[in-house]
Amino acid sequence: MSSQLHCEPAVLIVGGGPAGLSAAVLLGLRGVDVLLVERHPDASKLPRAHLLNQRTMEIFTDVGVADAVYALSPPEDRWHRVAWHTTLAGPAVPFGQRIGALPAWGGGPDTERYARASPSRYANVPQLRLDPLLRTRAEAVCGPENIRFHHELTALSLSDDGAGEGAVATVRDRDSDESYEVHARYVVAADGGRTCTDLLGIEMDGPTGLLDMVTVRATMDLSEWISDDETLLYYFINPDGRGSFAGALCAMGPDRWGRETTEWAAHVGYRTTDADRNDLPAVLCRIRRMLGVPDLDIEVHAVSHWELEGVVARRQRKGPVFLAGNAAHRHPPTGGLGLNTAVQDAHNLVWKLDAVLSGQATDALLDSYETERRPVGEFNVRHCLTNAGGHARIAAALGLRADQSEEEGWDAVTEWFADTAEGDAKRAAVTEAVASNADDFSQLAVELGYHYDAGALVPDGTPAPEGKHPLRDYVPTTRPGHHLPHAWLSHGGSRQSVHRLIAPRGLTLLVNAEHAHRWAEATQAAGDTGATVHVRVIGTGTGSEWTDPDGEWAAVREIDSSGALLVRPDRHIAWRAPDWSEDRPAELRRSVCSVLGLQPTQPVPAVPSME
Repeated sequence: MSSQLHCEPAVLIVGGGPAGLSAAVLLGLRGVDVLLVERHPDASKLPRAHLLNQRTMEIFTDVGVADAVYALSPPEDRWHRVAWHTTLAGPAVPFGQRIGALPAWGGGPDTERYARASPSRYANVPQLRLDPLLRTRAEAVCGPENIRFHHELTALSLSDDGAGEGAVATVRDRDSDESYEVHARYVVAADGGRTCTDLLGIEMDGPTGLLDMVTVRATMDLSEWISDDETLLYYFINPDGRGSFAGALCAMGPDRWGRETTEWAAHVGYRTTDADRNDLPAVLCRIRRMLGVPDLDIEVHAVSHWELEGVVARRQRKGPVFLAGNAAHRHPPTGGLGLNTAVQDAHNLVWKLDAVLSGQATDALLDSYETERRPVGEFNVRHCLTNAGGHARIAAALGLRADQSEEEGWDAVTEWFADTAEGDAKRAAVTEAVASNADDFSQLAVELGYHYDAGALVPDGTPAPEGKHPLRDYVPTTRPGHHLPHAWLSHGGSRQSVHRLIAPRGLTLLVNAEHAHRWAEATQAAGDTGATVHVRVIGTGTGSEWTDPDGEWAAVREIDSSGALLVRPDRHIAWRAPDWSEDRPAELRRSVCSVLGLQPTQPVPAVPSME
């Protein structure tokens, strides 16, 4: 056992993907001593996830990589569409036909409402390019010696070191084959469920082994058969002998997009019993058949197999260990929520770990991590599983059935083009089936509207608002447990989001300028608990540092000008006071204690009533 590498960080992070690296940066920026270990020597060469929704990009602004991510993302007019095809090419109809298309990820008719919802915009960067950015940032913030790639967790035991619950991990340096011990107060298990869940005996619930998906990252020149520069993702539905869903194709850039894209990720699904799923020449033949280009030159860069499943861990906390990302929930890619949910897990957890480690909160706060995040993971997995069935609706509308021969299937697709009443009916059914997939690609309520009904918050008894379409229509609200609505304010002559007012440590109280003195005094009373509460003032006149000149904040705050909002570092509302009253100082104090797991020890000083 090596003693040179032995260390005792406050937090050990297992896994160097987006969840683990984001957690490392966010903890490091707060001054928390962190060690991250990742069993692989480098970032993956595989595309993996690529869609980064607005909530994740807000977090990446905190992490300090948002600008670099946007620089790698395609131009806005090159990726906000998804399309379904029979094939890209072929000898005659019905080969090489577009079945339908939808705007996606905040593009087309969604552009304005997505822009109103967040200060950040969507991005599209595959993990093989994202993860190196996060690793570089983590090394800069935490020190390269604390971000250890090619170091593998081999054992994990929970212990009591006399100063609170902790963990002892055994880690192997895969370069030197030496092992060493890590004693940590807390552990973030973000290893994709490869090791920690097994070591801890935590089981996963949900369907597994739905398909063995094979992804081939390759250079292919498809410019001859693509005339659409706006589509990023192509789905292929045809009776190729393996079911109606033939596979998918995603543009990878990296420098040119649309028809000029040179790098692609092709995805084809196999049953786990298919013998040819591990035969690369057979897989490439299948991709050529999917595209309808039998002699296509494919320069392979990487190949991976991954299991299509939808599972959730039965628990996300066991003592000092917290599961995050794929270790806690694994989604089908339909919906693009896997990576995003992982980063959002980290964002929820890090401020709580920091609050406990800095003495601002008790360990009870950490129980809220599972209370809040597990329902989100469960919902997202269900939603992605539902989305995965959307292709079957299109296939059924085309008349494709599992019991057909390939010839019968193509005959059914050909009827889609017939100038007959049957053809008209089939075209209408296909159009409706394509439109029914919008929940996969226009899901702002899922991406921005997720909220917590219990946890580190004080409910106020109001119902959660809901739009006409509960998955697509995001309704901004300051109801406790919800994300702080975005509004543009003026600060120093520039436009800034109200999100910029939220402190990364401690709680933040947002108040209106004309009543700020009352709330400042009330906050002093809450501060007697030992908790830090920052007062941030929003005004309407020239005397205020932050102003609401266009009334955007007034339109979404849902409280009187004398009220206040208590906001957590992850920008979720912890408590709200609709207005001022003599009871508010005591309520604020109780709320701060409730959120942080503290016990009030002193009386509340008197605060003068409003005149």
